[in-house]
Amino acid sequence: MSSHVMLTHQTRYRYDRPVFLGPQTIRLRPSGTARTPVRSYALRVDPAACKQSWHQDGFGNHVAEVVFAERVTHFDITVRLEADLTPRNPFDFTLAPAARRWMPPAAFATTLREEGAPAQYQQQVLQQQQQACGAELSHQVQAGFVACQSQFYTAEQQAELALYRATPPAGPHLHAFLTDWVEKAPRDTLDMLVALNRALAARIGYQLRLEPGVWTPEETLARGVGSCRDSAWLMIALLRHLGFAARFVSGYLIQSSQTAEGEEALTCDLHAWAEAFLPGAGWVGFDTTSGLLTAHGHLPLAATPAPEQAAPVTGLLDQCKATFDVSMQTDRLVMPDSV
Repeated sequence: MSSHVMLTHQTRYRYDRPVFLGPQTIRLRPSGTARTPVRSYALRVDPAACKQSWHQDGFGNHVAEVVFAERVTHFDITVRLEADLTPRNPFDFTLAPAARRWMPPAAFATTLREEGAPAQYQQQVLQQQQQACGAELSHQVQAGFVACQSQFYTAEQQAELALYRATPPAGPHLHAFLTDWVEKAPRDTLDMLVALNRALAARIGYQLRLEPGVWTPEETLARGVGSCRDSAWLMIALLRHLGFAARFVSGYLIQSSQTAEGEEALTCDLHAWAEAFLPGAGWVGFDTTSGLLTAHGHLPLAATPAPEQAAPVTGLLDQCKATFDVSMQTDRLVMPDSV
C-alpha cells in the first residue's frame, strides 16, 4: 500500500455584505524542516483578483500575505498537498551527553529543599550541572531562587532560545502540579518528558472548542479539560518552568483508521502540539492530546513562542456578519511502484 496521500483543505468565509479586507496572513504551508516529506504543495485564493506573496516570518515559518484591492463578499483558501507518510521512529535521535539528565528548579523541589537548606540544594544543582556540562553556566534569579535554566544550553543557545524560555509566574494550580511532579519525575531527561506528556494526556480531557483563543495554563488545569491548543500551551508552560526551551506548533494531523467494514478511513484535522529543544536532537514534538511523541502523521505549519503567533489565518476586515466553514479530504495515492 502506498504511503503517499493527497490532502485537500478548504476554508470558506462568507460576509453579509461587500467588505474591505486588510492584509490576510496565511500560515498553511508545511515547514521545510518537517520530518514528513511534502512532495508537492499549492495554495489557491479566491477571489483571484488579489496580490499574493510568500516570505518567512521571524520564526522561520512559510507565510503567505494576501491583499485585496476591492471589496469582497467571500474569501476562500484551498490547500492541496502530497505527503509521504512512511512510518518513522519518533525516538530516532540521540541527546547530547549534558542533556541526558536534568535537575528540577529549586522552587519546585520541596522535598529536596526540606532535606537541606535552599543554598545547599542550589549548590548541589550547580555541581551536578557543571560536572555534566563541563562549561561555565549562566543562572537567572526568579521569584527568590536561582533557576538553573541553562543546564542543557550553551551561551549561544541560550541567546537563540530566549523567546522560548520565557516563563510567566506560575499560578497556584501550575505551581502545585510542578511541585508534585518533580517529587516523582524520573531524572533521565527523555523518560521524564515522555512521562510528563502522558500525564497531561491523562489529566486533561480533550474538548473540541470552536471559539478562538487559548486558555491559560491555570484555567486548563482548573477545568481538567481543554482543546489540543490548550493542553499544548499548558505543556509549554510546564516545560519552561522546568528549564526547557519550548514552543507552540500548529499543523495538520493525518490519521488512518478502519471502518466497521474493515476499510481504511483517512482523516485530517488542524491540530496543535508542543515542542522542546533538546541538544543533540533539536526540536522534539510532544502531542499532549494522545500522550505520544509526534510522528509521520504530524505536519507542522507554524512554530512560534506563543499560540496567537501560529494562527492559520489572521487579518482585519470591516465590521460585518461573517460565517466560515472548513472541509478536509484525504486520499491515499496509488503510486506506479505500488500497483
